[in-house]
Amino acid sequence: MDTNTVDLSGKVAVVTGSGRGLGLAYASALARAGAAVVVNDVDAAAADSVVKSIVAAGHRAVAECVAVGTSEAADRLVARAVEEFGRLDVMVTNAGILRDRVLWKMSDDDFDAVVTTHLRGTFTCARAAAVRMREQGEGGRLILVGSPAGQRGNFGQTNYAAAKAGIAAMARTWSMELARADITVNAIVPVAATAMTETIPAFAPYVEAMRKGQPLPDFLRKGEGFGTVEDCAALVPFLASDAAGDVTGQCVGIGGDRLTLWSHPRETSVAYADGGWTPQAIAAAWHTSVGSAPETVGIPAPKIPGK
Repeated sequence: MDTNTVDLSGKVAVVTGSGRGLGLAYASALARAGAAVVVNDVDAAAADSVVKSIVAAGHRAVAECVAVGTSEAADRLVARAVEEFGRLDVMVTNAGILRDRVLWKMSDDDFDAVVTTHLRGTFTCARAAAVRMREQGEGGRLILVGSPAGQRGNFGQTNYAAAKAGIAAMARTWSMELARADITVNAIVPVAATAMTETIPAFAPYVEAMRKGQPLPDFLRKGEGFGTVEDCAALVPFLASDAAGDVTGQCVGIGGDRLTLWSHPRETSVAYADGGWTPQAIAAAWHTSVGSAPETVGIPAPKIPGK
C-alpha cells in the first residue's frame, strides 16, 4: 500500500459546523477525497447548500441540522451517518461560536454558551463517535479543532481560549484511551481568513485585496501562516486517511503555506532546594533560576513589513 495515498473511498465522515467557513472547506475536502459526508450546521439553508454543492460535484453528502453540545445532538449525527451510509469512520468537531468579553465583563451566559458548543460539543460528539467506531471494530479518526488562542491565550477570549485548551488536552487523553481500538485522535490548529480573523486591523487590507482577486503576500502566507480556509482543508483528509495511521495525540497547525507541529506543555526549567522550598527561598532564587526567562503569553502580533 502506498502510504502517501489519501483515498477515503468507502469512508463516512461527520463535520460539525460545516455550513460555511472552515467547516465547509473541511467537508468539501473530505468529499473530494472520496468520503461520504454528514454536513452539520444550525443553519439549515447553509447546510443544504453545502450538500447540493458536494452532490453536484459527484460526491455523497446529507445534511443534519442540529446545535451541537448535547448528547442527543451527538447521537443524532452519528445515527444519521449510519442510517444514510452504513457506518462512521471520521468525526470532525468544528462547530463553534464566539462571545468575546474581557474577564470583568463576561457574563455566565457568555462563558457557558462558548464552552457548551466548543468543549462539551467536542466531548459529546467524540464520545458518540468513539462508541460507534469501537462497535465497528475497524478503527477510526477523531479530528478535533483547536486554535492558537487555546495554545497561547488571547485577550478577551477567556471562554474560547479555555475551551480550545481543553480540546487540546482531550486530544492527548483520548489518543491514549482509544489507541487499542486503532482510533487516532488529533487536534488541528488552523489559521485562516474568517469572519473572526479578518477583523484584525493588520490583516484587514490584505483580506480585502484577496477578495478582489489579489494573492496574499508571502509574509502572510509563510511568515504568519495566514491564508484562505481552503489552505487549511488539506490537513483533514490527511489525518482521516491511512497515511496518518501512526499520527495521534498531536496538535497540528496549518495556514497559508505553513504546516506546523505544536509542542505539548512541558517543564522548561527546574531548580532544587535540599529539604524543600520555603517562600523566602523561592523569592531569593526565582529571578536567577526558574523565573529568569518567563514564558510569553498571547498570540504574537503580526509582523507587517515596513511597520
